[in-house]
Amino acid sequence: MGRAGSADLKRRRGRGLRLSALLGCLLLGTWQPAGMAAWQGEQRTITPRGALGADERAVIELFERTRDSVVYISTSELVQDFWTRNVFAVPRGTGSGFVWDEAGHVVTNFHVIQGAARATVRLADGRDYPARLVGASPAHDIAVLRIGVAFKSPPPVPIGTSHDLQVGQKVFAIGNPFGLDWTLTTGIVSALDRSLPAQEGGSIVEHLIQTDAAINPGNSGGPLLDSAGRLIGINTAIYSPSGASAGIGFAVPVDTLMRVVPQLIRHGKYTRPALGMEVDAGVNARLSRLLGIEGVFVLDVAPGSPAAAAGLIPLRLTPDGRMAAGDIIIAVAGKPVDSVARLLARLDDFAVGDVVQIGLLRGGQRHTVTVTLQAEN
Repeated sequence: MGRAGSADLKRRRGRGLRLSALLGCLLLGTWQPAGMAAWQGEQRTITPRGALGADERAVIELFERTRDSVVYISTSELVQDFWTRNVFAVPRGTGSGFVWDEAGHVVTNFHVIQGAARATVRLADGRDYPARLVGASPAHDIAVLRIGVAFKSPPPVPIGTSHDLQVGQKVFAIGNPFGLDWTLTTGIVSALDRSLPAQEGGSIVEHLIQTDAAINPGNSGGPLLDSAGRLIGINTAIYSPSGASAGIGFAVPVDTLMRVVPQLIRHGKYTRPALGMEVDAGVNARLSRLLGIEGVFVLDVAPGSPAAAAGLIPLRLTPDGRMAAGDIIIAVAGKPVDSVARLLARLDDFAVGDVVQIGLLRGGQRHTVTVTLQAEN
């Protein structure tokens, strides 16, 4: 090999050694070009947050105080295999509820447990308990469950009032939307005294609280609280074309709960106050259209009933075989009545034994009679 070849070989060996050294530095992480610091970005200083605002602390304390009193409810139904005839449980749905008293009673919505064969209550600490149905009122969308332990901790949710609520005041909802357990949402009272059709029975749920606090599937049965952490309602429904929260949610007011829940616990059912007369929603709708009169037509009066004592006159046949309208109820305690569902809802504002003024049409003339309500048979 000549001198030129020898020099060329030395140059190649030198380049190879430099490349090997450079590769080693890269692998060992010891090589850093001058611009590397710029790649890493400038270090930022963390700004101290400072103390939470009084309003934030109040919301946090409200949630921490109430969280353990809210429960997660899961239901299942029993299904029989067609071929083996074996019976097994399949999940049906989930919802929310809250501790009502220290005896182990939990309040939720009727539609949360409707059609379920089994229900399980999960506490905030993760304990699961099988629950049995104590009683339900589909007309109010309220149900009471009971688990086999007493509640000393968590405590029952403090009870508030709903008759003195005002549009604009703050409200807080706690529940399990879409299975996302123990979720807090906030809003205001958007409107009062709303009404919606009940789950079944053709009745109307009256005096609902409307709120813009986010309420979604799974929130049903959870508590609606005021800023003092008191129970003011039970979240029950949303208005939404998509099925998700659209800023319009509804809650059954706590004043209704206070009237219904004790009866469900004591008797397993809710007994409506009644007049002791027969009405029919279908017949009533047809007569209203035919005669152009809004009200409730009295079809029959039970002997010895409050309606009989007040002298209410039922629908009757004339001597020539024609149907003659009797009394038509148009108001209860001064509030208008335009359907059977509305009549039942108006009466539901009272208790058995209450004395109520009934407005009616008789022969085209307005009259008012006094009725003492009895228990519905």
